[in-house]
Order: sequence, then C-alpha cells, then structure tokens
Amino acid sequence: QVQLVESGGGLVQPGGALRLSCAASGSISSIAAMGWYRQALGKQRELVARIFNSGYTNTADSVKGRFTISRDNAKNTVYLQMNSLKPEDTAVYYCNIFARATSYGPPDNYWGQGTQVTVSS
Repeated sequence: QVQLVESGGGLVQPGGALRLSCAASGSISSIAAMGWYRQALGKQRELVARIFNSGYTNTADSVKGRFTISRDNAKNTVYLQMNSLKPEDTAVYYCNIFARATSYGPPDNYWGQGTQVTVSS
C-alpha cells in the first residue's frame, strides 16, 4: 500500500509564500512522476506542476514564474515552493505520484489527502 503525507498548507496573505511537502512511503517499486494538483471550491481539479524522473517539469501557466516544483528522489519527497501567492491560488492542494507498487505491475496514480491553502488578507 502506498501512502502520501502532505504538509505545509495554511493561511497566508497575498504576496506571501508557502512550501508544500509530500512524502511517499509504503509499497513503492519506482516513481515515474510526482506532482501537485489543486481544486478550488466549485471547480475541477487541475494540474499545478509535475516533475518526472528525468527532471523535466511542466507547470500550469497560471503559476509559472511563481511556483517551483522539486523532488528528492532519495526521500521520495516532492516539494512545491509557492511565492507571490494570490487569492485565486486558494484551493485544496493534492499530492500525486505515478508509480509502480511492484516491479512487474503497471504504474498507477496515487493521491494524498489534500492540504488547504488559503490566500487572504
């Protein structure tokens, strides 16, 4: 079984910064990609940023230049540094990994429980 534990959410004023962390543990053979998605109230879940084993990243246009994703492969941990936060960044942020639980099985998506980020004065 795969577990994802997120931390770092909270309340911050516009223009402020937060850093989210997500540590993956459990039955993991390999991780192809790690990323962050978010879901604002009344909206669909959307990709924020994702990082692949190669180091390649893709980032939503709405956060480019403000958010940076990184990962520590030795710790199976992904980070999201969020700077210059805006009220429209308010959402529940979900950690995601695309990983194999065994060396012979197909990869699958795994999700964290979500962490609330609120940007408000």
